Amino acid sequence: MRLGFFTACLPMLDLDSIAGWAGDNGFSALEVAAWPRVGARDFEASHLDVADFDEAAADAVRVSLDKRGLVLSAIGYYENNLHPDVETRAATHEHLRRCIDAAQLLGVPHVGTFVGRDCARSVRDNCRDAEQVLPPLVEYARDRHVKLVVENCPMEGWHPDGYPGNLAYSPELWEWMFGLGLYLNYDPSHLLALGIDPVSALKPYLDRVLHVQAKDAEIDTAARNRYGFFGRTVERGNGWDVGWWRYRVPGLGSVDWRRVIDTLYQGGYDGAVSVEHEDPIWSGTEIRIKQGLQIAEQTLRPMIVA
Repeated sequence: MRLGFFTACLPMLDLDSIAGWAGDNGFSALEVAAWPRVGARDFEASHLDVADFDEAAADAVRVSLDKRGLVLSAIGYYENNLHPDVETRAATHEHLRRCIDAAQLLGVPHVGTFVGRDCARSVRDNCRDAEQVLPPLVEYARDRHVKLVVENCPMEGWHPDGYPGNLAYSPELWEWMFGLGLYLNYDPSHLLALGIDPVSALKPYLDRVLHVQAKDAEIDTAARNRYGFFGRTVERGNGWDVGWWRYRVPGLGSVDWRRVIDTLYQGGYDGAVSVEHEDPIWSGTEIRIKQGLQIAEQTLRPMIVA
């Protein structure tokens, strides 16, 4: 098992700078963010220009990582593959294919993404749509020796009422998407906010977990008593402002990391554990973000055998 982190938390740095810091601070893997460089929103990171990626670019990335003892665990492009706008959906799929091409050139086994959702339609209708839309992307990846791994984030901010915007949030939906050829990028933090025990949910599906994201969550039960499970309504400032839970770096929330890591080992998992840093306390500046990553490393490193 290797301990790494998702580079999206450091959009102000280039990949070589991130690799240098990661190698000096106890990490041995990177999940690399690869949103489009043209038209990307401010919060999105692009540490690989997959739209213009060739063997020379791949060689440069390999040299940068090799000299720091790092590997790439996945290329990450987490967008809505069921977007209701036809042109936006087509552009998303095209960029996802470019991420797969880059993964093939780099020898990276996984590309991370979402299922997504058209929030104006029912879950059932979206599932039927996905059954037509996603298999060609799975086949495109398979032909290039790459697997698509889907993070189980509900993406409640995509839905106008804060309901799930990514149809991969529960074990029931995991089983459905496995039937489409997709795999799981397991993140225990999202399960806490859904009332699902992360370890009980993980155990039956260890053979479909090809990548792990390490993020924690802090639960405010008093606030949940006020707002209910679905979060703020009248007082909601934005789609992500649930009001009774928030993300934290590993060790500062409620995830039992000893049980999670032990369960992964018992299941034979030997991939990456990639810290996804979205902690609002340890954010805002490059220094604070790196300090948050160090907290995560100090929490998880004693449990991961070198």
